[in-house]
This record gives sequence, C-alpha cells and structure tokens, in this order.
Amino acid sequence: IQELLRLMRTIDDRIVHELNTTIPTASFVGKVDPGQTCKELYQSLMDAHTNRERIIKNCISQTSAIVKTLKEEREKAHDDASLLKQLRKEQTKLKLMQSELNVEEVVNDRSWKVLS
Repeated sequence: IQELLRLMRTIDDRIVHELNTTIPTASFVGKVDPGQTCKELYQSLMDAHTNRERIIKNCISQTSAIVKTLKEEREKAHDDASLLKQLRKEQTKLKLMQSELNVEEVVNDRSWKVLS
C-alpha cells in the first residue's frame, strides 16, 4: 500500500513543475487558456487527494475489523502464540495506516499552499 500511495502522490510531489508548465509564457498566452489549465490541475489534485484518502480509510477500516476479530479470538485462546503474533502484526499495520492518514494531511496541506 505504501508503494501505491507513493505513486499516487506524484502529482503532489510535482506540483511546482505542474504549475510552471500550466502557466503559459508570454509567447504562448494566446494559444493556451491558463484559467482552464489551472482549473484542470486543481481538479486533478482534488481527485488525487480524495482517492488517496478513500484508499487509506478503507485500509484502516479493513485492518480494524481484522484486529477486532483477532482480539476476540485471542480472548478465547489465551495461550495461542501464533494468534498473538498475528494480532501484533495487524496492530502494527493499523498504526502504519493511521500514520499514513497523517502524512496525507501534511502532503495535501503542502500542495494547497503551493497552489494558493
């Protein structure tokens, strides 16, 4: 999931480049509509942010459900070491996804500040 998010954050990583290529130079002012181009860039950024947040929250939801199920199973079988190991693994994964949500907020804020 982290690799997927990294790829999906490309638009944010390249926002300055995108703005530089979106705003036409004096020689291209008549050939390109900067308002429309900026509007398209804005919409692309909004879509990217929405999609990434949806993916992260979906992963959090699924992982939370797995953790809940494992905790319930753990209560029934206290001595099952493999169950405990699996529970710890899923809890770590859940914390990672929650931290990705925080990273997403920082990335989004940075992009909007550049775009403003």
